Amino acid sequence: METALLWIGRLAGAVGVVICLIAAGTRMTGAFWVGGFQAGTLFLAGVAAMTFGCLALLVVLTLRTQGGG
Repeated sequence: METALLWIGRLAGAVGVVICLIAAGTRMTGAFWVGGFQAGTLFLAGVAAMTFGCLALLVVLTLRTQGGG
């Protein structure tokens, strides 16, 4: 369980960073839309993914400090 949460957190964080970079890069070019989504909405989705990743990693940290369970 701990290992799965660790990898889920890492993956969600990495996906969130990529989505945020795409949204920011698109917006910096002057465009407002990316594949049918507004750049701001895409950026918000990236922030949400990074937040989910942080929460998953926080659960792993608390499990480790409690001795595994």
